Amino acid sequence: MTSTAPAPSVPPDDAAVPVRIAALYCFTPFDDHLALRAPLERLCAEHGVRGTLLIAAEGINGTIAGSDAGIGHVLAHLRALPGCAQMDVKETRAASVPFHRMKVRPKREIVTMGVPGIDPRRKVGQYVEAAQWNDLISDPDTIVIDTRNDYEVAIGTFAGAINPATRSFREFPAWFRARRAELLSQGRAPKIAMFCTGGIRCEKATAFVRAEGIDDVFHLRGGILKYLETVPQARSLWEGECFVFDQRVSVTHDLRPGTHALCHACRMPVSVADQSSPHYVPGVSCPACHDERDAAQRARYAERERQARLAQARGESHLGAAPARDGGGGDGHG
Repeated sequence: MTSTAPAPSVPPDDAAVPVRIAALYCFTPFDDHLALRAPLERLCAEHGVRGTLLIAAEGINGTIAGSDAGIGHVLAHLRALPGCAQMDVKETRAASVPFHRMKVRPKREIVTMGVPGIDPRRKVGQYVEAAQWNDLISDPDTIVIDTRNDYEVAIGTFAGAINPATRSFREFPAWFRARRAELLSQGRAPKIAMFCTGGIRCEKATAFVRAEGIDDVFHLRGGILKYLETVPQARSLWEGECFVFDQRVSVTHDLRPGTHALCHACRMPVSVADQSSPHYVPGVSCPACHDERDAAQRARYAERERQARLAQARGESHLGAAPARDGGGGDGHG
């Protein structure tokens, strides 16, 4: 099942924010997803589009960035694919392209859960628009679950949401099965609301939970990004920043750039406080990974960072610079 929400309008190029970023996904069956790769790579190269697209038999998922015209050409191509006319697309703008290169990756799943037979096109939870999300999660009978990974939850989440403390999305089914009895034995009706960055993980998670026999399941249409764009900060129940899967690292309300940096050694978000730590050396280490790296590794990372800075000074992209991690087993959108 794909979202039927229309793609948002995009303002014309602006000198300050000329780059158009499109986070997209669509669950749809492809007879030969491998055949999609080469045409997509050629099209993106032709129009200067960079980012990551994941393709699998169950659909497509990813985030791309480029000029308005370039992104327009790629989106037109994608929407012409079987079942993709109503593809879910979330668009923002940036001052520069937040990706070093373009990658089109074939995968077993466009968001890796590892449970056979889960198909959001056939059985999925009820969509809740951003404007109605506060009412749902404020209901004491609603169990609110953050389906993202622990490092994402650590920098921001909805007030009162349960953190499964997963390292990757494929751990979610085991966590839910282990906690199911506890979650549903607290005298509350079995009403579950789930959310993620852009909607794809919670869409698949609701399909999984429904397959487990629970029907009163809801998820946030468009994910956290749509909520932060739509709900005024004065009425927001969101606390902190939202991790994103590109060099912006995090965003705040109205999708403004956040305060977190990215550790290129372990690819974890680094808070303002941790950026002042003596263990934080840009491109080399942060408080989360400093003690896990030896001197030889740190020296190698330092050289990589030096080469990246030299390339930046020349106006070039350095492919050795580590990008933001994905959503745990192939979730480039969230």
